[in-house]
Amino acid sequence: MAEDREAIFTLEATPVKFGPGSSADAGWELKRLGVRRVLLVTDPGVAALGHPERIKGLIEAEGIEVVLYDRSRVEPTLDSLQEAADFAIAEGVDGFVSVGGGSAMDTAKVANLVLSHPAPVMDYVNAPVGGGKKPPAPLKPHLAIPTTSGTGSEATTVAVLDIPQLKVKTGISHRYLRPAQAIVDPELTRTLAAEITSSAGLDVVCHAAESYISRPFDTRPRPAGPDDRPPYQGSNPVADVWSAKALEYGGKYLRRAVADADDVEARGWMMLGATMAGVGFGSAGVHIPHACAYPIAGLKHVYQPPGYPDDHPFVPHGHSVIVTAPASFRFTYEAAPERHHHVAELLHGSPIENPGPDTLPDVLTQLMKDVGAPSGIAELGYTEDDVPALVEGALKQQRLLVIAPREPSPQDLHHIITASMRNW
Repeated sequence: MAEDREAIFTLEATPVKFGPGSSADAGWELKRLGVRRVLLVTDPGVAALGHPERIKGLIEAEGIEVVLYDRSRVEPTLDSLQEAADFAIAEGVDGFVSVGGGSAMDTAKVANLVLSHPAPVMDYVNAPVGGGKKPPAPLKPHLAIPTTSGTGSEATTVAVLDIPQLKVKTGISHRYLRPAQAIVDPELTRTLAAEITSSAGLDVVCHAAESYISRPFDTRPRPAGPDDRPPYQGSNPVADVWSAKALEYGGKYLRRAVADADDVEARGWMMLGATMAGVGFGSAGVHIPHACAYPIAGLKHVYQPPGYPDDHPFVPHGHSVIVTAPASFRFTYEAAPERHHHVAELLHGSPIENPGPDTLPDVLTQLMKDVGAPSGIAELGYTEDDVPALVEGALKQQRLLVIAPREPSPQDLHHIITASMRNW
C-alpha cells in the first residue's frame, strides 16, 4: 500500500437491545447510564400514538425525572433544533431519550450537543454551510428508541437539518453524536402508516447500497492525524457485513412490511435492518443519492407526502434519496461492477443471470414501484428548470461526494438528476 494512502478504518456501533416489548426496559437502561433527569424528545404525531407517554411512565418508575419535549419537527430545521437545545438547557437535564423517527433522534442529538458544549447550532453544522465546529468531549447519555424502520439514526453519528433561509439541507456529523444505547422494539411500528414504512424502508436500502458501493477506505489520502480521519471512511470489510445484511432484509421484508401493519415479523426485521445499515454507513458513508437528496428536500417545500402529518409540506428523506438512486448507480457501475451485481442479487433474493449496468437500477425501480414510491423528482414538485439549482446544492455536499466510487462532475450530476425526473 502506498505510504500516502489510508491504512486504517474504524467501526463503532451503538449498543442495541432488540425485540418485541424491549421498550419496557427504557427506565432500566437510563438508570444504568446514570441519568437522573431526562429530556424525552418526540414529535406531535408519535406523541398522539401514546408511545412516549407509556415510556415516560416506565422511566419515572425507576425514579428518574422526565421532561417531555413533543415539538420535534418531522423535518428538523435550524430554528427547531435551536429551540430544542435552548429548552434542554433551561430544563437542566442530564440525559436524553428520543422516541420517534430520525427527526426525534436527530433533534435529541443536537440538543444534547449544544447542552453539553454550548454554542449556536450553526457553529456545528458541516462546512462549508456552517462552522464545522467539533465537540471537544463526549456528550450526555442518549437512549434512542426508534418507532420507524428507516433512518438508522439510533446507530449513526449524524443529525440532518433543513435551513430554509438558505434553501439547503445539510447535517452535523461527529462520533460523539452517536447515541449511548438504542432500544429497537418492533411493536412500536404497528401504528405506522404504509407510506411512512415505505419511505423509511427505502432509506434503509439506499443507505446500505451506497455504503456497500462506496470508495474503498484504503484509496483515500492518509490523514494528517487521527482527528482528521472523516466519519465516512469508505467501504471496508466490517461495514460491508452490516450493509449486506441490511440489503438482504430490505429485499426480503420491505414489501411485506408495507403491505401489512400487523406483520410485526417483517417490520421488526426492517427495523433491525435500519440499525444495521446505520452501522454500515456510519463507517463507510453514503454518497451521490444522499448528496442529491439534500437539495431535493431543501430547495422547494411544495410536496405533501401521503400518510405523513399535513402541518407542513416536505419531501420524506427516504423518498429524496431513492429517486436518484437508479441513475446514480448506473453512473457508478463502471467503478465496481461486481459490487453492483451483489447489491442487486441481495435485493432480488437470488442470483441474476447476465447482470450489467442496468441490473441494479432495474431491481431498485421495481422495488420502488411495489412499495408506492414517487416515480421521480418531477412528482416531488421539480421541473428541468430546477436542475441547475439541484446540481449546485448537491455539489455543496463534498463530504459525501468524495466517498463515491466514481467522482461525479457537475455535468454528471446534471445528467443523473435529469434522468431521475421520471424513473418510470
